[in-house]
Amino acid sequence: MKPNLLILFILSSLLMIGCTAGEKTAEKTVTGLDQVNEFQHLFQGKRVGIITNHTAYNSKGEHISDIFLAMPDVQVTAFFGPEHGIRGKADAGEKIDDQKDPISDIPIYSLYGKTRKPNEEMLANVDVLIFDIQDVGARFYTYIYTMAYGMQAAAEQGKKFVVLDRPNPISGNKVEGNILLPEFATFVGLYPMPVVHGMTVGELATMFNKENWLGDQLQADLTIIPMKNWQRSQWYDESGLTFIKPSPNIPDLTSAIVYPGICLLEGTNLSEGRGTTQPFQVFGAPWIDGNTFTNALNELRLPGVTFSDTSFTPVSIPGASKYPKHQDKRCEGAFIQVDDRESFSPYLTGIHIVNTVHQMYPDSLKWHIKHFDRLCGSNVIREGIISGGSVNALVNDWQASLVTFLGIREKYFLY
Repeated sequence: MKPNLLILFILSSLLMIGCTAGEKTAEKTVTGLDQVNEFQHLFQGKRVGIITNHTAYNSKGEHISDIFLAMPDVQVTAFFGPEHGIRGKADAGEKIDDQKDPISDIPIYSLYGKTRKPNEEMLANVDVLIFDIQDVGARFYTYIYTMAYGMQAAAEQGKKFVVLDRPNPISGNKVEGNILLPEFATFVGLYPMPVVHGMTVGELATMFNKENWLGDQLQADLTIIPMKNWQRSQWYDESGLTFIKPSPNIPDLTSAIVYPGICLLEGTNLSEGRGTTQPFQVFGAPWIDGNTFTNALNELRLPGVTFSDTSFTPVSIPGASKYPKHQDKRCEGAFIQVDDRESFSPYLTGIHIVNTVHQMYPDSLKWHIKHFDRLCGSNVIREGIISGGSVNALVNDWQASLVTFLGIREKYFLY
């Protein structure tokens, strides 16, 4: 019996070692901000401006503003805030005024107010312009265009531009959707990319720069401070980092995962869940029958997702959604449950949802045509739905251009 007990002890010990080793396979991601001390030579003796918001914390819980204000031989002369403001509390689309930091008295210029591009006055006392904001991985999320306009301004005015890289929260492998057409370029989509691009902000910045997308043969003097220990297959909850909601209506990773599809509802008279505690996870309208609607969606057998009927009443939420669609009206609709995020296709799902609403409630569905088309980066999606064409045909039509983008994208991988 004793030898058998010894064998059992050895086997159990080996199993425990194996489990421990498995738990340690993924090291915590180190962001660009966590590594700025190794790149101090870029900033020493310089006046720096910082494009940032409430998401720019390092692993010690220190904000970028405090880090650079304490950096020796570096002078912080300006901050720049994107949509939602430097503190991330303004509504989507809400214009923001310039202000001053109440502690340091350093000017905070709004890049979502009178201008979206730093002008000469704003950069007069800046040698190096830094970008550090958490993105969500969708083409129509505006932070990446704040970065692009900052790069343009830096190139035009002879300033160095530095991007502190952060993870793509919905992984670096997901790529999906049609390529934006030039005539639909707006601040919710400037460049020929699909809705789900699968790139980090550092990779995007390099692509914008090298593909001549900044315009007029402009090329910024660009440096990327990369991450460590991040792999393309990782989702944000696998990075070891704390999720800080990047904007008021992306409160968690689940909302970020479904956002590239449910956001299309912003271009219709359906509620996309703003004014609730689950934005982009619940959606509907007062004229929808939730049970019938969700049955129709589930019959589509879309990959990685199921729907359950629900009801909700959007209310005004200051700092998140002051005037949500169908405010104080009971809506019926669906709750979207992602069962397998690897196989889930958010943009495809979003198109199917809009198509199903059009088929079931053609007289009640209203299009905000301009906004829907600019979110899609094309009028083909809306017109295809209205004409009764199949969603599969729409998907097939964009495959060739998507393959071309994939070839471009791979040139700029940092990880």
